[in-house]
Amino acid sequence: MQAWVLAVGVLLMLVKFVTWRITRSNAVLSDALESIVNVVAAGFALYSLTLAAKPKDREHPYGHGKVEFISALLEGSLVAAAGVIIIYRATEALFTGVEVHNIGVGLVLVAATGGVNLVMGLMLRKQGRRSHSLTMEAGGVHLLADAWTTAALVAGLLAIRITGLHWLDSMLALGFAVLIIWQGVRMVRRSVGGIMDETDMAVAAELVKIIDAHRKPEWIDMHNFRVIKFGSTLHIDCHVTVPWYFTVEAGHQEISELAALVKKHSGREVEFFIHIDPCIPRSCTVCQLYDCPVRQKPFVRRMPWTLESVLADRKHGVE
Repeated sequence: MQAWVLAVGVLLMLVKFVTWRITRSNAVLSDALESIVNVVAAGFALYSLTLAAKPKDREHPYGHGKVEFISALLEGSLVAAAGVIIIYRATEALFTGVEVHNIGVGLVLVAATGGVNLVMGLMLRKQGRRSHSLTMEAGGVHLLADAWTTAALVAGLLAIRITGLHWLDSMLALGFAVLIIWQGVRMVRRSVGGIMDETDMAVAAELVKIIDAHRKPEWIDMHNFRVIKFGSTLHIDCHVTVPWYFTVEAGHQEISELAALVKKHSGREVEFFIHIDPCIPRSCTVCQLYDCPVRQKPFVRRMPWTLESVLADRKHGVE
């Protein structure tokens, strides 16, 4: 899929630059300059997806998935840089004056490129979400944004053709530049967060909800819950409290069942690093093992596991 995106991106870039040569429109030039970003980003994305798919090795015990964040960082930086260049060109044109030519031909060519970007963007975003690939999803979102930008560009060229106000071209380019820079900054922000192991709270909350809905009485408590993304793989570490009298084998069996549960219901590739904690007297108040032979305090109530409660690094209980 990514190889097709790269090939189509090169073709669309050439069409846009031909359109700019025909029309001499700064707005069309801004669209063409962003196409360079699309091609470079698609090329690096293809490489990063190939690298991310490689199995773990001695030097990369967590796999190669982090390269996807680097790919998104590069794409976002290039997008923002293209926006700055467009602002320079459009501002210069406002003072020097540029007349747009052959608007009819330009409209047809620009509209065609926008339609292709719309189809490719929808396909890439859908596949990225299905495979939990930040690189593919970011590429799809970028192409969709390019398609909407092209739609606005078509509307702007129509307005120029109807009114004859050629300065609208530069104003349109400035508007595109602001939108492009905003998109680039968002990509950079998301990729930097991933590189710094920032928790995706929405994903973490979904996982906690799955565990809480299927938890066993033997899983007395869970805390210090953390999620790190390595490409499409989630690495989860947490502390799970089990009865203190469980053997190592019994404790391991409970943890294995918990990990299998998350993998089954989340549909994600998940790696668990779970620390087993023995229960303490305070745990009795939330423990649902009603026939526990060593209970020291009466059961008070079931403690719901929510993202807010399991993030804390302390065992739970009811005072």
